[in-house]
Order: sequence, then C-alpha cells, then structure tokens
Amino acid sequence: MTPPAHPSPADPDRLPPTPAQTVGPFFGYALPFPGGARIAVDGEPDPITVHGLVLDGAGSPIPDALVEIWQADRDGSLAGAPGSLRHDQVTSAVVGRDGTAFTGFGRVPTDADGHWAVRTVAPGPHRPGAVPYLAVAVFARGLLHHLHTRIYLPEHAEGLRAQFPDLPEGRLGTLLAQRERAGVYRFDIRLQGERETVFFDFP
Repeated sequence: MTPPAHPSPADPDRLPPTPAQTVGPFFGYALPFPGGARIAVDGEPDPITVHGLVLDGAGSPIPDALVEIWQADRDGSLAGAPGSLRHDQVTSAVVGRDGTAFTGFGRVPTDADGHWAVRTVAPGPHRPGAVPYLAVAVFARGLLHHLHTRIYLPEHAEGLRAQFPDLPEGRLGTLLAQRERAGVYRFDIRLQGERETVFFDFP
C-alpha cells in the first residue's frame, strides 16, 4: 500500500512534487550497476578504453550525468547477451554481468570531475558497408529527455564523412573520438555551446 502524500510545509494545500514531476538528477540511484563500465569480457585480447567528460553549455563538467553505451561486437553482431543486470538469487542485489558473455551494453555515471570511461572492444560493422560506431545515450540534469549520439573511432573517419556528406567538418568532428595512445580513445560530450556534440533525433 502506498503511504499517503503529505502537504508541503510551505503550502499546506499543495502536495510536494514527486520525482517523476521534477528534472532530477536521480541517476545515482538504482541505475548504475556493478561492472557497468566493463563491456569487454574477461580475457579479451584487444580491449579498448573510451573515456571523456560530459560538459554543459558553459564548458563546466557535469558530475552527476549518466552515459549508456550500446554497440555491436568486434564481428558486427548486435545479438548481445542478457546478464548486465543479473541479480543474486539469495540477496536480490544486482551483481552485474558475469564477465564471460559480451552483452554490448554499458552504463556508467560521471564522477565528481564529470569524467566517464568504459572498457570495451572496437565494434565491427553491423551490416555490410556500415561504418562501425558506439551508440550513446546521455542523461543529465536539466534534460527532460535523454540525448542520443554516436562515437566513431578515428580509423573510420573517411567512412564517417561519406555517411554524413552535408555535415560541416567542425560538426562532424564532434562524432569522432581522438586516439590518445594505443587502445585508449578520448570522447568529450558537449551538451550545448561551442563545439556542441551532434545529437540525433529518433521518432
């Protein structure tokens, strides 16, 4: 049974807003799960790390955003596997993936400095001729709806240009990760302002 709501002390005739009626953020509660940043399976011979900052319109890091990654495996398969949100059968606690099956899904909150990182594999093309990418959903304060973007690795830069021929070079670059060193890529997500990341509309 749901407990009755109590009027706000400031206005006894009005009920306080529920979480569903406010912007948040509430992403630190229930949504992150153990191992959410580890998409690559244990023993993966060639894992990569993709990391960066989530920045607001003023260029300030957002310390309580949430980044979701969806991707194909290295062979381009989108089948994935269940298990990212496995529960302990005794305690019901979320224990996360088992480290042996590639689920193609990751979810990671930004830290106090607005930084996020995932350890994964370079995706393959999900169909013949497709340009591989990591699909990204961003949840952050002030967003009533999450945002969708993509991360393309620098080795696919030419394919990216061919896929979006009408997109100016400066805008196109916001979809391209930068190689920092072998196996490590940087991708900052700018929600507004100068060099705002390209976001995609979905019906």
